[in-house]
Amino acid sequence: MGAQLRAVRRRIRSVQSTAKITRAQELIASSRIIKAQQRLHAAAPYARELTRAVEAVVSRSENIDHPLTQPIVSPTRAAVLILTSDRGFCGGFNANVLREAQSLRALLEGRRIETVTYVAGRKGIGWHRFRGREMAAEWSGFSDIPGHENATEVASSLLEAFSRPTLEGGVDEIHVVYTQFVSMLTQQAVVHRLLPLEIVQTYEEPPAGPIPMYEFEPSPVDVLNALLPWYVESRLFQALLDSAASEIAARRRAMKSATDNANELIEQLSREANKARQAEITQEISEIVGGANALADATRE
Repeated sequence: MGAQLRAVRRRIRSVQSTAKITRAQELIASSRIIKAQQRLHAAAPYARELTRAVEAVVSRSENIDHPLTQPIVSPTRAAVLILTSDRGFCGGFNANVLREAQSLRALLEGRRIETVTYVAGRKGIGWHRFRGREMAAEWSGFSDIPGHENATEVASSLLEAFSRPTLEGGVDEIHVVYTQFVSMLTQQAVVHRLLPLEIVQTYEEPPAGPIPMYEFEPSPVDVLNALLPWYVESRLFQALLDSAASEIAARRRAMKSATDNANELIEQLSREANKARQAEITQEISEIVGGANALADATRE
C-alpha cells in the first residue's frame, strides 16, 4: 500500500511540473498575441492601398497584356508555398495547413499540373524531409515574428520561378497555403492563388468608393511592372503576419487546454492518494487493535 501511495505522489509532482510549463507557455503566448495583432492591423492599410492602386491601373486601362495578369490556358507547373511554424506546442496549427496543402496538391495533380513545393517553417520542412518530399526552397526562423525582408526574400524566389518558362524549371501559377487569423478562438487554413492575378469584371462600385481617374506615364504596363512586385511582397507579408498571429493564438489555446487537463489530472490523482492514505491508516488501526486484543487475551490466560 505504501508503494502505491509513493507512486501516486511521484506522478502528482510530475504533472504539477508539466502544468507549470504549460501555464508559462500560455502566459508567454498571451503577451505576444497582442503585438502580433497590432502588426497585422498595421500592415493592412498599406496592402489595401497597394491593391487599390493595382485595381486602378487594370480598370482604367484597356487591353492590359502583362504576364502577371494573364492566366495560362493550359498550365503545366504550379508553385505551392506552405507557411508553417518553427516551434511546436500549437495544437493542430501545422496539421491543418499541411492537410490543406495535400488537398491542393491532389486537386492540381487531378488537372495534370505538376506541383513545386516551397516551405516556410521548421515544422513543415521536417514534415517534407521525413516523407522524402522534394522542396524547391525552404525558409525558417521567422514564423512568429516575420519581417518585411523575409517576405521580400520569399517573393523574389517565387517571382523568379514565375518569370522562367516551364521547360526551364519555371511555373505557371503560384498558390499560397497559410492560416488566416479570424479571431482569438478561430483560425482557418486557406488557399489563395497569388499569381496570375484574378481579374473580375463588375459594374458595382468598390466598397472603398469609386477608383480615381489616373493618368499613367510612361504607360500602364510600366506602372504595373513597378507595382506588381510590391503587390506580391505585400500579399506575402500579410500572409506571414496572418500565420504568425494564428500560430500564437493556437499555441495559447493549446497550452490553456493542456494546463486545464493537467489540473484535472492532479485532482484525480490527489483523490487517489487520499484513498491510498486512508487505506493505510485504516490498516494501521486494524493492526493496532488486533495486536491489543491479542495482548489482552494473552494476559487473561
